[in-house]
Amino acid sequence: MTEKKTFYITTPIYYPSGNPHIGHCYTTLACDCLARYKRMQGFDVMFLTGTDEHGQKIEKKASAEGVTPQEYVDGIVANFKRLWERIGITYDRFIRTTDDYHVESVQRIFKDLYDRGYIYKGEYAGKYCVPDEAFWTESQLVDGKCPECGREVVDAREEAYFFRLSSFADRIEALLTDEEKAFLEPQSRVNEMVNNFIRPGLEDLCVSRTSFSWGVPVSFDDKHIVYVWIDALSNYITALGYDNERYSDFSQYWPADVHMMAKEIVRFHSIIWPAVLMALDVPLPKKIYGHGWITFNGSKMGKSTGNVIDPFILADRYGVDALRYHLLREMPFGADCAFSNELMITRLNSDLANDLGNLLSRTVAMVLKYFDGTLPVAREYEAIDEDLSAQVLALQATVESNFESFHFSVALAEVFRVISRANKYIDETAPWVLAKDAAKAARLATVLYHLLETIRVASILLSPVMPNTMPEIWRQIGASPEMTKWSSAGNFGILTPDVTVSKGEVLFPRIDMDKEIEYLNGILAPAATESNPTGTPAAAAPGEQPEGKPEEKKPEILIDDFAKLDLRVGKVLSCEAVKKSDKLLCFSLDDGMGGRQILSGIAQYYKPEELVGTNVIFIANLAPRTMRGLVSEGMILSSATPEGYRLIRPEGDPLPGAEVS
Repeated sequence: MTEKKTFYITTPIYYPSGNPHIGHCYTTLACDCLARYKRMQGFDVMFLTGTDEHGQKIEKKASAEGVTPQEYVDGIVANFKRLWERIGITYDRFIRTTDDYHVESVQRIFKDLYDRGYIYKGEYAGKYCVPDEAFWTESQLVDGKCPECGREVVDAREEAYFFRLSSFADRIEALLTDEEKAFLEPQSRVNEMVNNFIRPGLEDLCVSRTSFSWGVPVSFDDKHIVYVWIDALSNYITALGYDNERYSDFSQYWPADVHMMAKEIVRFHSIIWPAVLMALDVPLPKKIYGHGWITFNGSKMGKSTGNVIDPFILADRYGVDALRYHLLREMPFGADCAFSNELMITRLNSDLANDLGNLLSRTVAMVLKYFDGTLPVAREYEAIDEDLSAQVLALQATVESNFESFHFSVALAEVFRVISRANKYIDETAPWVLAKDAAKAARLATVLYHLLETIRVASILLSPVMPNTMPEIWRQIGASPEMTKWSSAGNFGILTPDVTVSKGEVLFPRIDMDKEIEYLNGILAPAATESNPTGTPAAAAPGEQPEGKPEEKKPEILIDDFAKLDLRVGKVLSCEAVKKSDKLLCFSLDDGMGGRQILSGIAQYYKPEELVGTNVIFIANLAPRTMRGLVSEGMILSSATPEGYRLIRPEGDPLPGAEVS
């Protein structure tokens, strides 16, 4: 018996400094789609994901919450696993950098690199970004700030171990610029790595820290902690049993077929990781792919920007498969993808409800109506049938080519192009006219059979993306498991000639855009934006009365969740209209803590001068964000009334900075 070909795919291991959001989902969904596709092709798949749990940021967050770092990451990791289960991620292995076997491997890898002369002891002095836990040279800073996140850096100096990254510069450049190998994709990432990092001169890499303790101790110098470059990146091989006894399938699956990640960590994976593997004499992964970001209001989605979308809410409201489809359909190869509620609903209505859902329901309904659910065997063909079947037969190769090259959006567009063609085929053949003539029964059966076969092939090719819905489609069109294997998608005429269909529920109900946008604006994006700067539901149009509360109750929270909000009293020192904005007022507050500036979208309800000297209630620990070039350091609370939005005022005369509870 011939052994199965293996396929090893990885996500990056996610940093659990906060709960997962839509921004985390794309990479994992793309990997899951590939893993499902490869399994359907008969590959022995290893799909790895996990969490990178060490570092100073985790240590500080745990301390702020009064828990140990391990307790902190345990809680966040549980939410990652819960999300992956909710959206149907079929990972084979989940690694945590706090796992004992990984710690054991990392210590051995570090010692091996040291013994080989690739790690040496020295002192590091440079510009340090605490949130990113990264040292930078002066020349690497952008406007004096961290080039990765744009935050302030501090001068830092500490004893450290260094990895001789500089000695691998020529080999790494040759690797990245080998067009035939295409080690890193897309090409734009190659240009960025070579021009911005390699040719200016690779410097040796600091790979240990002494300024914090939450990490893997260096086995031969325990005042040092192994830094992320060795700790986190090594997960791809330690998870297979490299330098540990936990697993024994390193030789079976390595090298990885693809490391998939968002573009901001491509540098670490395409420069540092290959150099470490070269130093260890370990084969390199076959492919690094850095996709774009999911953006919201023009910014990268993330906790620090306050624009996080809750994937649990989207999955519960629209279904897991609709969420999976939307994210994979919208992200173009290598580019960023703008997320908006309107775009999502438009896509779900047009593709899933109007095209696929409509094709299925119309076809099944006609078979039930005209033939009591079972097609007769007799056939009568016309040229138009060949046109449809030829497009269907060409579809599998197109989808496979695009899946293999990570053009998921293109693959899905091609499937729906054929689905759209099938809907047009219905209009062209007019089955309702054929049904009026008993002599046309064979012709009518031919048309309906072609539609059922088109649905069968399309649903097979969509199943890695929408694995929950496709089995219900197969049930409705009378397709047995044997007829829905990946290999059968390259054939037309697999359904039995006398196929029997079954009635089913509408799989993708059409969504009322206006009602959904109203709901989602209240639930999904409560953080301030320029279009909704107070974070409250959108203001009523002139002549309408705001209801004063969301249309539906928001998800239940615990008292501990509420306690995370730092509500304070502020006294308005000055208030001005923001230039080129008809919504924003810029408040300068005495907050009892040195003062702050907050932008609020209530300009149509107040004159700035009437607010000076009054007290307001604001959220003091909301992450800052920039609107119209001005930084807003919090959110002023307001409520909907029949007269519009009004500020919530504290009674009495509390001191600025007084807590609200």
